Amino acid sequence: MADRRLQVFHTVAKVMSFTKAAETLHMTQPAVTFQVKQLEDFFNTRLFDRTHNKITLTDAGKVVYDYSDQILEHYEKMNSEVRELTGEVTGTLVIGASTTIAEYMLPSLLGAFKKQFEDVNIRLQVGNTDAIVSMVENNMIDLGLVEAPVQNKNLEVDVCRIDEMQLICPLDHPLAKRDKVTVEEFRKYGYISREEGSGSRSVIDSYIREQGFSYSDLSVVMELGSPEAVKMAVESEVGLAIVSRTTLSKELRLGTLKAIPLDPPILRPFSHVRQKHKFRHRAVGELLEFAVEYCRERATQLGFRIPTDAEQSLGRKK
Repeated sequence: MADRRLQVFHTVAKVMSFTKAAETLHMTQPAVTFQVKQLEDFFNTRLFDRTHNKITLTDAGKVVYDYSDQILEHYEKMNSEVRELTGEVTGTLVIGASTTIAEYMLPSLLGAFKKQFEDVNIRLQVGNTDAIVSMVENNMIDLGLVEAPVQNKNLEVDVCRIDEMQLICPLDHPLAKRDKVTVEEFRKYGYISREEGSGSRSVIDSYIREQGFSYSDLSVVMELGSPEAVKMAVESEVGLAIVSRTTLSKELRLGTLKAIPLDPPILRPFSHVRQKHKFRHRAVGELLEFAVEYCRERATQLGFRIPTDAEQSLGRKK
Protein backbone atom coordinates (compact mmCIF):
# COMPACT_ATOMS: atom_id res chain seq x y z
CA MET A 1 0.00 0.00 0.00
CA ALA A 2 2.80 2.46 0.81
CA ASP A 3 3.88 4.59 -2.18
CA ARG A 4 6.61 2.60 -3.92
CA ARG A 5 8.34 5.79 -5.07
CA LEU A 6 8.58 6.95 -1.48
CA GLN A 7 9.94 3.59 -0.31
CA VAL A 8 12.62 3.56 -2.98
CA PHE A 9 13.60 7.20 -2.35
CA HIS A 10 13.79 6.54 1.41
CA THR A 11 16.12 3.58 0.90
CA VAL A 12 18.42 5.54 -1.43
CA ALA A 13 18.52 8.42 1.08
CA LYS A 14 19.39 6.05 3.93
CA VAL A 15 22.33 4.38 2.18
CA MET A 16 23.26 7.37 -0.03
CA SER A 17 23.78 5.09 -2.99
CA PHE A 18 21.57 4.02 -5.90
CA THR A 19 23.61 0.84 -6.27
CA LYS A 20 23.33 -0.20 -2.62
CA ALA A 21 19.63 0.70 -2.60
CA ALA A 22 19.07 -1.54 -5.61
CA GLU A 23 20.79 -4.43 -3.82
CA THR A 24 18.77 -3.85 -0.65
CA LEU A 25 15.46 -3.66 -2.53
CA HIS A 26 16.33 -6.50 -4.94
CA MET A 27 15.74 -4.16 -7.90
CA THR A 28 17.85 -3.15 -10.86
CA GLN A 29 19.64 0.18 -10.60
CA PRO A 30 17.73 1.67 -13.58
CA ALA A 31 14.45 0.74 -11.87
CA VAL A 32 15.56 2.53 -8.68
CA THR A 33 16.61 5.60 -10.69
CA PHE A 34 13.25 5.59 -12.49
CA GLN A 35 11.25 5.52 -9.22
CA VAL A 36 13.26 8.42 -7.77
CA LYS A 37 12.90 10.38 -11.02
CA GLN A 38 9.12 9.91 -10.86
CA LEU A 39 9.07 11.34 -7.34
CA GLU A 40 11.22 14.28 -8.44
CA ASP A 41 8.82 14.89 -11.34
CA PHE A 42 5.89 14.81 -8.92
CA PHE A 43 7.48 17.53 -6.74
CA ASN A 44 8.96 19.28 -9.77
CA THR A 45 12.35 19.58 -8.07
CA ARG A 46 15.55 17.63 -7.58
CA LEU A 47 15.77 15.56 -4.39
CA PHE A 48 19.42 14.56 -4.82
CA ASP A 49 22.49 16.44 -5.94
CA ARG A 50 24.64 14.14 -8.06
CA THR A 51 28.37 14.88 -8.40
CA HIS A 52 30.68 12.25 -9.87
CA ASN A 53 30.11 9.08 -7.80
CA LYS A 54 28.59 10.86 -4.79
CA ILE A 55 25.01 11.89 -4.02
CA THR A 56 23.66 14.24 -1.33
CA LEU A 57 20.16 15.31 -0.39
CA THR A 58 18.98 18.72 -1.56
CA ASP A 59 17.00 20.89 0.88
CA ALA A 60 13.81 19.54 -0.65
CA GLY A 61 15.20 16.01 -0.41
CA LYS A 62 15.83 16.46 3.32
CA VAL A 63 12.21 17.50 3.85
CA VAL A 64 10.90 14.54 1.85
CA TYR A 65 13.22 12.15 3.70
CA ASP A 66 12.09 13.35 7.16
CA TYR A 67 8.42 12.99 6.24
CA SER A 68 8.90 9.70 4.41
CA ASP A 69 10.58 8.28 7.53
CA GLN A 70 7.49 9.14 9.57
CA ILE A 71 5.03 8.03 6.87
CA LEU A 72 6.64 4.62 6.42
CA GLU A 73 6.87 4.05 10.18
CA HIS A 74 3.17 4.91 10.59
CA TYR A 75 2.37 2.56 7.72
CA GLU A 76 4.21 -0.26 9.52
CA LYS A 77 2.33 0.49 12.75
CA MET A 78 -1.02 0.51 10.96
CA ASN A 79 -0.26 -2.74 9.17
CA SER A 80 0.94 -4.43 12.35
CA GLU A 81 -2.03 -3.33 14.48
CA VAL A 82 -4.56 -4.52 11.90
CA ARG A 83 -2.74 -7.85 11.56
CA GLU A 84 -2.77 -8.28 15.33
CA LEU A 85 -6.53 -7.73 15.41
CA THR A 86 -6.99 -10.41 12.75
CA GLY A 87 -4.44 -12.73 14.38
CA GLU A 88 -2.15 -12.79 11.32
CA VAL A 89 1.62 -12.81 11.50
CA THR A 90 2.79 -11.56 8.13
CA GLY A 91 5.09 -9.04 6.49
CA THR A 92 8.72 -8.83 5.45
CA LEU A 93 11.63 -9.10 7.88
CA VAL A 94 15.06 -7.82 6.90
CA ILE A 95 17.68 -9.57 9.03
CA GLY A 96 21.41 -9.00 9.10
CA ALA A 97 23.86 -11.59 10.38
CA SER A 98 27.59 -11.81 10.74
CA THR A 99 29.27 -14.53 8.73
CA THR A 100 29.56 -17.33 11.30
CA ILE A 101 25.96 -16.97 12.46
CA ALA A 102 24.63 -16.66 8.89
CA GLU A 103 26.44 -19.80 7.73
CA TYR A 104 26.08 -22.09 10.74
CA MET A 105 23.09 -20.99 12.85
CA LEU A 106 20.52 -19.19 10.72
CA PRO A 107 19.68 -21.76 8.02
CA SER A 108 18.10 -24.20 10.47
CA LEU A 109 16.60 -21.45 12.65
CA LEU A 110 14.94 -19.62 9.75
CA GLY A 111 13.81 -22.89 8.20
CA ALA A 112 12.02 -23.83 11.42
CA PHE A 113 10.56 -20.32 11.75
CA LYS A 114 9.17 -20.37 8.19
CA LYS A 115 7.39 -23.67 8.85
CA GLN A 116 5.51 -22.00 11.70
CA PHE A 117 5.01 -18.59 10.07
CA GLU A 118 4.58 -19.27 6.35
CA ASP A 119 3.34 -15.76 5.48
CA VAL A 120 6.44 -13.97 6.77
CA ASN A 121 8.98 -13.16 4.06
CA ILE A 122 12.59 -13.02 5.20
CA ARG A 123 15.47 -11.18 3.57
CA LEU A 124 18.99 -11.80 4.84
CA GLN A 125 21.97 -9.45 4.62
CA VAL A 126 25.35 -11.02 5.46
CA GLY A 127 28.43 -9.08 6.54
CA ASN A 128 30.96 -8.84 9.33
CA THR A 129 29.88 -7.66 12.77
CA ASP A 130 30.83 -4.01 12.16
CA ALA A 131 28.75 -3.93 8.97
CA ILE A 132 25.69 -5.52 10.62
CA VAL A 133 25.78 -3.13 13.60
CA SER A 134 26.03 -0.21 11.18
CA MET A 135 22.96 -1.51 9.30
CA VAL A 136 21.00 -1.63 12.56
CA GLU A 137 22.14 1.89 13.49
CA ASN A 138 21.06 3.22 10.09
CA ASN A 139 17.65 1.51 10.10
CA MET A 140 18.54 -0.65 7.12
CA ILE A 141 17.55 -3.92 8.83
CA ASP A 142 14.97 -4.89 11.46
CA LEU A 143 17.26 -7.16 13.46
CA GLY A 144 20.96 -7.98 13.58
CA LEU A 145 22.63 -11.13 14.88
CA VAL A 146 26.30 -10.70 15.72
CA GLU A 147 29.18 -12.60 17.27
CA ALA A 148 31.06 -9.89 19.15
CA PRO A 149 30.22 -7.38 21.92
CA VAL A 150 28.51 -4.18 20.75
CA GLN A 151 29.64 -0.69 21.78
CA ASN A 152 26.62 1.43 20.83
CA LYS A 153 24.58 2.19 23.97
CA ASN A 154 21.58 3.25 21.87
CA LEU A 155 21.06 -0.30 20.66
CA GLU A 156 19.29 -3.09 22.51
CA VAL A 157 21.49 -6.17 22.86
CA ASP A 158 20.32 -9.60 24.07
CA VAL A 159 22.72 -12.55 24.34
CA CYS A 160 21.22 -15.81 23.06
CA ARG A 161 24.22 -18.14 23.37
CA ILE A 162 27.70 -18.24 24.88
CA ASP A 163 30.09 -19.53 22.23
CA GLU A 164 33.57 -20.93 22.83
CA MET A 165 36.42 -20.39 20.37
CA GLN A 166 39.14 -23.01 20.06
CA LEU A 167 42.48 -23.45 18.31
CA ILE A 168 42.38 -25.77 15.31
CA CYS A 169 45.30 -27.61 13.71
CA PRO A 170 46.01 -30.63 11.47
CA LEU A 171 45.93 -34.03 13.22
CA ASP A 172 49.69 -34.50 12.92
CA HIS A 173 50.63 -31.03 14.26
CA PRO A 174 52.97 -30.90 17.32
CA LEU A 175 50.14 -29.32 19.38
CA ALA A 176 47.47 -31.85 18.34
CA LYS A 177 47.92 -34.04 21.43
CA ARG A 178 47.53 -31.15 23.86
CA ASP A 179 44.42 -30.89 26.08
CA LYS A 180 44.71 -27.08 26.12
CA VAL A 181 47.10 -24.45 24.82
CA THR A 182 48.16 -20.86 25.65
CA VAL A 183 48.94 -17.91 23.38
CA GLU A 184 52.61 -18.22 24.31
CA GLU A 185 52.62 -21.83 23.09
CA PHE A 186 50.91 -21.38 19.72
CA ARG A 187 52.15 -17.93 18.63
CA LYS A 188 55.43 -19.29 17.29
CA TYR A 189 53.57 -21.32 14.65
CA GLY A 190 52.11 -19.92 11.42
CA TYR A 191 48.70 -18.37 12.15
CA ILE A 192 45.67 -17.78 9.88
CA SER A 193 43.57 -14.75 10.83
CA ARG A 194 40.12 -13.45 9.93
CA GLU A 195 39.83 -10.04 8.23
CA GLU A 196 39.59 -6.74 10.11
CA GLY A 197 35.98 -5.91 11.06
CA SER A 198 35.17 -9.58 11.67
CA GLY A 199 33.53 -10.30 15.03
CA SER A 200 35.82 -13.29 15.46
CA ARG A 201 38.91 -11.16 14.78
CA SER A 202 37.75 -8.52 17.30
CA VAL A 203 37.20 -11.08 20.06
CA ILE A 204 40.50 -12.86 19.40
CA ASP A 205 42.47 -9.59 19.31
CA SER A 206 40.99 -8.57 22.67
CA TYR A 207 41.82 -11.98 24.14
CA ILE A 208 45.42 -11.84 22.94
CA ARG A 209 45.87 -8.38 24.51
CA GLU A 210 44.46 -9.68 27.79
CA GLN A 211 47.16 -12.37 27.75
CA GLY A 212 49.88 -9.71 27.45
CA PHE A 213 50.49 -10.00 23.69
CA SER A 214 49.43 -8.15 20.55
CA TYR A 215 48.36 -9.13 17.03
CA SER A 216 51.89 -8.37 15.82
CA ASP A 217 53.25 -11.06 18.16
CA LEU A 218 51.50 -13.74 16.11
CA SER A 219 53.16 -15.32 13.08
CA VAL A 220 50.35 -14.33 10.73
CA VAL A 221 50.72 -16.00 7.33
CA MET A 222 47.28 -15.22 5.88
CA GLU A 223 44.08 -13.22 6.47
CA LEU A 224 40.84 -14.74 5.15
CA GLY A 225 37.23 -13.59 4.96
CA SER A 226 35.18 -16.62 6.04
CA PRO A 227 35.29 -19.52 8.51
CA GLU A 228 35.20 -22.07 5.67
CA ALA A 229 38.25 -20.52 4.00
CA VAL A 230 40.10 -20.52 7.33
CA LYS A 231 39.33 -24.19 8.01
CA MET A 232 40.37 -25.25 4.51
CA ALA A 233 43.68 -23.42 4.92
CA VAL A 234 44.32 -25.19 8.23
CA GLU A 235 43.45 -28.57 6.65
CA SER A 236 45.99 -27.72 3.93
CA GLU A 237 48.61 -27.17 6.68
CA VAL A 238 49.07 -23.48 5.93
CA GLY A 239 48.89 -22.65 9.64
CA LEU A 240 46.82 -22.72 12.84
CA ALA A 241 43.65 -20.72 13.51
CA ILE A 242 41.14 -19.88 16.20
CA VAL A 243 37.50 -20.49 15.22
CA SER A 244 34.08 -20.89 16.78
CA ARG A 245 33.18 -24.33 18.05
CA THR A 246 29.87 -23.77 16.24
CA THR A 247 31.65 -24.12 12.88
CA LEU A 248 33.44 -27.40 13.61
CA SER A 249 30.82 -30.15 13.80
CA LYS A 250 31.57 -31.60 10.33
CA GLU A 251 35.38 -31.52 10.66
CA LEU A 252 35.35 -33.08 14.13
CA ARG A 253 32.93 -35.78 13.00
CA LEU A 254 35.09 -36.63 9.97
CA GLY A 255 38.35 -36.31 11.90
CA THR A 256 39.96 -33.81 9.50
CA LEU A 257 40.95 -31.29 12.18
CA LYS A 258 41.85 -31.24 15.85
CA ALA A 259 40.23 -28.61 18.11
CA ILE A 260 42.11 -27.62 21.25
CA PRO A 261 40.59 -25.49 24.06
CA LEU A 262 42.54 -22.35 24.90
CA ASP A 263 43.92 -21.63 28.36
CA PRO A 264 42.19 -19.53 29.59
CA PRO A 265 39.17 -20.17 27.35
CA ILE A 266 37.72 -17.64 24.90
CA LEU A 267 34.00 -17.13 25.53
CA ARG A 268 31.99 -14.75 23.40
CA PRO A 269 28.32 -13.87 23.00
CA PHE A 270 26.05 -14.51 20.06
CA SER A 271 23.58 -11.62 20.34
CA HIS A 272 20.44 -10.09 18.86
CA VAL A 273 20.87 -6.36 18.17
CA ARG A 274 18.09 -3.89 17.40
CA GLN A 275 17.21 -0.25 17.85
CA LYS A 276 15.73 0.59 21.23
CA HIS A 277 13.05 3.00 20.12
CA LYS A 278 12.19 1.75 16.64
CA PHE A 279 8.65 0.48 16.15
CA ARG A 280 8.73 -3.31 16.13
CA HIS A 281 6.02 -5.01 14.10
CA ARG A 282 4.61 -8.29 15.24
CA ALA A 283 6.68 -10.50 12.93
CA VAL A 284 9.90 -9.16 14.51
CA GLY A 285 8.60 -9.89 18.00
CA GLU A 286 7.59 -13.41 16.99
CA LEU A 287 10.99 -14.04 15.43
CA LEU A 288 12.78 -12.79 18.56
CA GLU A 289 10.77 -15.05 20.83
CA PHE A 290 11.20 -17.97 18.44
CA ALA A 291 14.96 -17.38 18.11
CA VAL A 292 15.56 -17.17 21.87
CA GLU A 293 13.69 -20.42 22.52
CA TYR A 294 15.29 -22.13 19.51
CA CYS A 295 18.79 -21.08 20.60
CA ARG A 296 18.18 -22.39 24.11
CA GLU A 297 16.94 -25.76 22.84
CA ARG A 298 19.81 -26.13 20.37
CA ALA A 299 22.37 -25.01 22.95
CA THR A 300 21.15 -27.73 25.32
CA GLN A 301 21.20 -30.39 22.58
CA LEU A 302 24.71 -29.51 21.38
CA GLY A 303 26.25 -28.81 24.78
CA PHE A 304 26.61 -25.03 24.36
CA ARG A 305 26.24 -22.74 27.32
CA ILE A 306 23.01 -20.80 27.83
CA PRO A 307 23.82 -17.28 29.08
CA THR A 308 23.08 -16.47 32.70
CA ASP A 309 21.68 -13.07 33.67
CA ALA A 310 25.20 -11.95 34.58
CA GLU A 311 26.56 -13.10 31.23
CA GLN A 312 24.10 -10.89 29.33
CA SER A 313 26.63 -8.10 29.95
CA LEU A 314 29.08 -9.93 27.65
CA GLY A 315 27.03 -8.70 24.74
CA ARG A 316 27.91 -5.08 25.33
CA LYS A 317 31.42 -3.67 25.53
CA LYS A 318 32.07 -1.55 28.58
